Amino acid sequence: MAHPDNRANNAERLQKAAKNTAENLNEAEQYLDEHADEISASEIENIEAKNERREESIAGMKSEIEDEQQFQQRQQ
Repeated sequence: MAHPDNRANNAERLQKAAKNTAENLNEAEQYLDEHADEISASEIENIEAKNERREESIAGMKSEIEDEQQFQQRQQ
């Protein structure tokens, strides 16, 4: 059975997810800064590609947060 659509905390949940993703991105960048000379080129490439996906995810979450905030304002 489908669960009812409860959007009451979506903006908050998305903000937390965006913050966590940004923290992971920053940690990965720090790791590269500190250890780039100790890891393989393919690992560096993988980390950089993952960070690009993280940046895209953050942008998408920010857009969703705006949508959710607008939705909540219309509901009031």
